[in-house]
Amino acid sequence: MGLAKTCEPQQIEPRISRLWEDGRYFTPEVDHQRNPFVIIMPPPNVTGELHMGHALTATLEDIMIRWHRMKGDAALWLPGVDHAGIATQVVVERQLANEGLTRHDLGRERFVDRMWDWVAKSRGAIMHQHQRLGISCDWTRERFTLDEGPCKAVRTTFINLYNKGLIYRGNRIISWCPRCHTALSDLEVEHKDLGGHLYYIRYPMARGKGSVTVATTRPETMLGDTAVAVNPEDTKYRKLIGRKVRLPIANRTIPIIGDSAVELEFGTGALKITPAHDPVDFAMAERHDLPLINVLNEDGTMNDNAGSYQGYDRFNCREAVISQLREENLLEKIEPYSHSVGHCNRCNTIIEPWASEQWFVKTDTLAKPAIEAVEAERIKIIPDQFNKVYLHWMKNIRDWCISRQLWWGHPIPVWYCRGCSELTVSMDTPTVCAACGSSQIHQDPDVLDTWFSSALWPHSTLGWPDNTEDLGYFYPTSVMETGYDILFFWVARMIMMGIENTGEIPFHTVYLHGLIRDESGDKMSKIKGNVINPLDVIDQYGADAIRFATTMGTSPGNDVRLSYQRLEAGRNFANKLWNAGRFVIQSAEDRPGDAALNADGLLTEDKWILGRMERTIGRVNELLEDYQFGEAERQVHDFVWGEFCDWYIELAKLRLRSGMSPSPMPILLHVLETSLKLLHPFMPFVTEELWQNLPSNEGRAPSIAVALFPVVSNEYTDPRVESEMNVVIEIIRGLRNARAEHKVESSKWIEAYIRADDESVIKPHTAAIEALGKVRPLNIQRKGERVISTDNAKIIVLANADVVIPMAGMVDLNAEKQRIREELSVCETQCARLEERLSKEDFLSKAPAQVVEKEREKLVSMKSRLEKLKQRTSELG
Repeated sequence: MGLAKTCEPQQIEPRISRLWEDGRYFTPEVDHQRNPFVIIMPPPNVTGELHMGHALTATLEDIMIRWHRMKGDAALWLPGVDHAGIATQVVVERQLANEGLTRHDLGRERFVDRMWDWVAKSRGAIMHQHQRLGISCDWTRERFTLDEGPCKAVRTTFINLYNKGLIYRGNRIISWCPRCHTALSDLEVEHKDLGGHLYYIRYPMARGKGSVTVATTRPETMLGDTAVAVNPEDTKYRKLIGRKVRLPIANRTIPIIGDSAVELEFGTGALKITPAHDPVDFAMAERHDLPLINVLNEDGTMNDNAGSYQGYDRFNCREAVISQLREENLLEKIEPYSHSVGHCNRCNTIIEPWASEQWFVKTDTLAKPAIEAVEAERIKIIPDQFNKVYLHWMKNIRDWCISRQLWWGHPIPVWYCRGCSELTVSMDTPTVCAACGSSQIHQDPDVLDTWFSSALWPHSTLGWPDNTEDLGYFYPTSVMETGYDILFFWVARMIMMGIENTGEIPFHTVYLHGLIRDESGDKMSKIKGNVINPLDVIDQYGADAIRFATTMGTSPGNDVRLSYQRLEAGRNFANKLWNAGRFVIQSAEDRPGDAALNADGLLTEDKWILGRMERTIGRVNELLEDYQFGEAERQVHDFVWGEFCDWYIELAKLRLRSGMSPSPMPILLHVLETSLKLLHPFMPFVTEELWQNLPSNEGRAPSIAVALFPVVSNEYTDPRVESEMNVVIEIIRGLRNARAEHKVESSKWIEAYIRADDESVIKPHTAAIEALGKVRPLNIQRKGERVISTDNAKIIVLANADVVIPMAGMVDLNAEKQRIREELSVCETQCARLEERLSKEDFLSKAPAQVVEKEREKLVSMKSRLEKLKQRTSELG
């Protein structure tokens, strides 16, 4: 095909994607001669475009799957999409609102049809966006949580748990969104700190004089109070326990109860108890057998239990209640109070905790084997500090609300009989009541929580409950990779449901990545305007660059600070690799007879690069095995850029130009090919393009995606060779640094002397030192043989040699002395000014701390510069 002068991702990536697709390299077959390695993709919501979090997830999983595929495993990465119940319904309802319609105008059946039309388009877009990232999924096995197979798995699970008594219908506290008219999972509730008020309200004693003052942030819910609670240890109130107070406005008498859950430090130490609208109060009501009074409608307005305030919006009701309390002299005071308030993360409406009849899963029974699996290390969580988090959650688990008041999702497979009031729970849609045979039955209008279907994801995607070939071979899966923020909401539930349904753990490893943040460490949000769109980045920098930027140097569980500098670094590395590959490939085309690698007669630099490559192969395999992907990538980057490109290729160019024997071409090709394989899991596009342009070789794989990953042979590792080359590299680097420090023109040759511990080690590299250090003449001698004048010379002291460079050969001494004197004067003046400023108490006490610290950093930097200038003055004599 030929290689363009520059790496052009926009041209390369579509062509490479087609090559992979046509080759079906990512569709593994059941092969019992090979070990399966399986990742089930965390399904992105079908609601729209991928974000940087998806890009990080996809890249990490692709690194794992490509590595295992190249190791020869039957590597399956099964992709999928989540129907995202509430999120998707909100999106489509907004579309209808733009048309002046609501879902109720369409009716349930037509609305669901509209949802499917929108989902069909969005699913295709998500697949295309993933493919642009270069991920190697098996798209032939793609699943959707509302596909026929997952639907069967969901119904089977519900019925099995119901028949075991682990699913029940009950009245418990849930988080309710008055806008979306549905219960929410904890993950769908976003807590925000809001500035509010603490209202102190007097509750008069039912008999006799006096009152009890309670403090509350939500006075409107007092209309549903069924008790006042105090801590039995509180001497102020202990004698009141068992007596009654009159509930203001509602004019009901309610008891004063004692409960140790009351915090002595909050408010007055006495709490109003509203069991239908607070989870702590609900638990207290269960302990004390208190009634539940719900005062809210589904839309957040007050219901008939609110008496004269029926129909009021909840926040308007708050103002009206406060006004009435003032009139009745029952409002003691109001204080500013900041507290955390839950919001629906889909529509930003303040949620309401309220007691509602919903379907629940008894989780304590399911949690026990899931706890044992982690404690026994049958499931490993990476990083391991999340073991404690997982176990704390699981050992304090509460029953799981699985019903949602939506139209989009898995319908609850329960039918109610109008005749006998019994329930029919069935896989298939029944026509009559299972208890009495009546045809007067109707299905539960709710759907299941999205997390219920996704909890079955590792086994439902492989065909469970049917005994499919894929399920038998690929389950249990290998790794579940996802963000640490959903360890409990999803990972824990997959473990519980996987063990419950299959009797086996769903995966042996949980890898948790951090969050993507901006370069300042802030969470990305559209409101802040710091969101980076992955597709825009791919258009500008290429997919390899975004993969590099999100994973290079990262570690499990730690957040990633993404900046455009990191993206540019990724693009620069791709360009570096491209230029090196292009040079080697074109050089090989010019010298077709030099391609055979022969271990005999290798020069020191040949053995050195092969040895460094061996060390890199070993370290990278160890790091990948240990899930240290960011460090593995850094090791490959440093070898390719720092050792292969910057040193070996430059040394090889000297030999190629001079026609020196032996030719470095076999080494260049071998190291390039190995480097491409090492780098392929991280940067698949540029490595595949270069692979396709390597000189023909009958034994080479048709795609680097299915080439064997390098393994250590230890054939070339030789500490003596490394030590020798390190001396040579140190000398050249010292010469280059001296030239840069003194701003010597690149075309100018300088004189240098090398005094070595063993000059015989250095002399064979004379030509390389001269060419790469731009030195002529170069004098090499053993230390102590004869004295080299060091007057007016720069001396570079290295571990095994000293480099002496006469200054007259580098610079105009008089001009350089004058320049340094002037710079010294400026530097001393600035140091004096900074020292004076930092000695003043007014500045230190009044200036912001960051300003003071910045001035101190400037002084340290300036003093360092001053010392270097003085040293330069000494060198010049």
